[in-house]
Amino acid sequence: MSTRKRLSPADSRRIALRAAREILIEAGPQAVTLKAVAARVGRTHSNLLHHFGSAAGLQKALAGHLGQTVCATIAQAVAARREGRGTARDVVDLVFDAFDTEGAGALASWMTISGNEDALDPIFEAIHTLVDEIGPEGEDWRGVREATMMLVLQALGEAMIGPTLADALDLPHGHARETAAQQLRLLLPRGEEAKVPV
Repeated sequence: MSTRKRLSPADSRRIALRAAREILIEAGPQAVTLKAVAARVGRTHSNLLHHFGSAAGLQKALAGHLGQTVCATIAQAVAARREGRGTARDVVDLVFDAFDTEGAGALASWMTISGNEDALDPIFEAIHTLVDEIGPEGEDWRGVREATMMLVLQALGEAMIGPTLADALDLPHGHARETAAQQLRLLLPRGEEAKVPV
């Protein structure tokens, strides 16, 4: 217990955000409260209030944490694809997973419904930074931006209503992912992958 008291403020925030992300994935965005996170990490409500200011501050910090970690993973997948070690579908799966199983879609929906849209700013900033980092010299800059917008919108839509819509249209679950991969191949072809029939 005494070691917990000696954590630096940065470590305390990091541990709290990790716990908030676990709660988000397990129980949804409405369950991400200062009280729930404090209980998960063995801290007091006032301790977390000191670090985040409010539940909205915690959720905004969580959005930033999600944006940074997810975009770092996506950047690695994009780099692997450019080097011929990954495919468009690998990139698509990471983006879709970020919004589905990693909880970014649920958090985005909850923040929008709650009227706290500015809490999503860190996710958008992370995406903007990602696009800046993955747009190498000679690449179609507009194409990179369009591909990013297309993927994020499709991933968000899939996280919110994908399976239900697929059922209504009598399409297999996951069909949106393959459609997105086909579109990515067309927008940003890479070497041999550009020759894959779509």
